Order: sequence, then C-alpha cells, then structure tokens
Amino acid sequence: MKKYLLILPLLLISGKGFSQEAKAQIQVEKGEDFKKAEFPGGEEAFKKEFMNMVYAYIDVALYAIQGEVTFLFNINSKGKIDKVDIMPRFKNDESFIDDMKFALKKVKGKWQPATKNGTPVDSKLIMKIRFQNNVYDHD
Repeated sequence: MKKYLLILPLLLISGKGFSQEAKAQIQVEKGEDFKKAEFPGGEEAFKKEFMNMVYAYIDVALYAIQGEVTFLFNINSKGKIDKVDIMPRFKNDESFIDDMKFALKKVKGKWQPATKNGTPVDSKLIMKIRFQNNVYDHD
C-alpha cells in the first residue's frame, strides 16, 4: 500500500508533461517561391463554369442534397484535376463524386499548375457550395 501511495504523486507530476498540446509549425525556407494554381478568369470563373456543367449534365435532385458541401480538388503538376473528394459524406456520395468528375471533364479551360521555385507541383483547391432546393449558392 505504501508503495502505491509513493507512486501516485509521481504519476500526477509526470502527467503534466504529457498533457501539453503540441503546436504545429510551418516553416518556409528562404528563397522558396510558391505560386498558386490559376484558372483562366480566376477561381470565381471556375466555380461558375463548374456549377453550370453540374446543372447541365447532372440531376442533383437525385441526391437530395440540402446544405453546404465542401469540394476538395487536387490539381496536379500538369494542370489537371485528378482527385475529387467531398465533405461531409452522405448516402450515395460515391455516385455523386463520379457525377462531379464527369461535370469537371466538361469544364472549358485548363488550370495553370501551382509552382514552387519555378517547378510545377500538385496543389489543392477547396470550394464550398450550398445546395438548396435545386439551386446553388457558392461562397
């Protein structure tokens, strides 16, 4: 019993070190030059063109989406969107993602890829769209 009474205070004191939160740090090297991916006309032009293609080719009412959906696009080093994901997940979301990929193929215009120190690199685009009663409102 004495043994446990001696160990208990040590555990409480040492627990303080484990309870501290680690903070993420982002370091940018000196001389590093990063340029975002660009769509002809800007991101707003891409959003407008993408949503026009969605409503031209996809029956969004089929999915009964109400509320905000966050699209996560990966723009590869060649300027093509090669991965699409959405949040939050919902019923039939894989079919929805496939339909969104189809609509993306119909978008006119090609992304200028992001560059880091003059070299094309992959980048991410996050786009939020609010679906309500067969209309959309993009933020």
